[in-house]
Amino acid sequence: MDYEFVSKNFDPRLILFCGQCFRWREDGDGFFGIVGERAVRLTKSGDTITLHGISEEDVPFWREYFDLDTDYGGIIKILSQDGFMQKACAEKGGIRVLRQPPFETLISFIISQNNNIKRITGIISRLCESFGEKRDFGYIFPTAEQLSGITAEQLAPLRAGFRAKYIADAVEKVNSGAVDLDELYALDADAAREKLKSIKGVGDKVADCVLLFGYHKIEAFPRDVWIKRAAAAIYPDGLPDCFRGYEGIAQQYMFDYVRTHPECVTIKEK
Repeated sequence: MDYEFVSKNFDPRLILFCGQCFRWREDGDGFFGIVGERAVRLTKSGDTITLHGISEEDVPFWREYFDLDTDYGGIIKILSQDGFMQKACAEKGGIRVLRQPPFETLISFIISQNNNIKRITGIISRLCESFGEKRDFGYIFPTAEQLSGITAEQLAPLRAGFRAKYIADAVEKVNSGAVDLDELYALDADAAREKLKSIKGVGDKVADCVLLFGYHKIEAFPRDVWIKRAAAAIYPDGLPDCFRGYEGIAQQYMFDYVRTHPECVTIKEK
């Protein structure tokens, strides 16, 4: 079946290629993506978005994945109390924070370290083709159980470089229960962050990406080079009060805006 919904704050290109997910591609006049064990083709006409070829039973899954029950218009109104964010929201307000499978998110953002989107996408594609189950629509992301016992040497064909040993450690800790991914839902962001950081190679930035994109802890505020520069240049005295409780969503608008307007992060020497 095809499932339609209407949203003024839903820009597929911004959502799917802003760096929060890596298994989507443009497909003719739309977009094709694999999420967990499901796949979907998405098209947009005006404010109407159509999910093609899904089952009725999967509608709740896709509604959750695209965060359709969150009032982004209301959040944008709150964030737009700040002058800079008013501009960022006006241009990038079609971004939504996806609710992605935690294990896939963890491995994807370990791979993302010191990397670009094209290379990240390639490594993840090779991981799925090498270790994931093949379906009619493509390869699904391998589970922690399917990767049990994997070594950095066995991951070498992925061409993930130094990240291979971090992937292997993450798999081992998840399978052993040292890091219980289900437990993180109930923890506050600080406690969950520390749990994730027990994995080799996972620092604050990767942990916050996992919390934001895998657990929808929207108070998480991942800080990469762009965001650090932007925060120093635009908010030298700290983030504005209107960010509180929505830091992760604000980060997405900020991140994509400064990528397309790099002049925003130019810090004048005193």
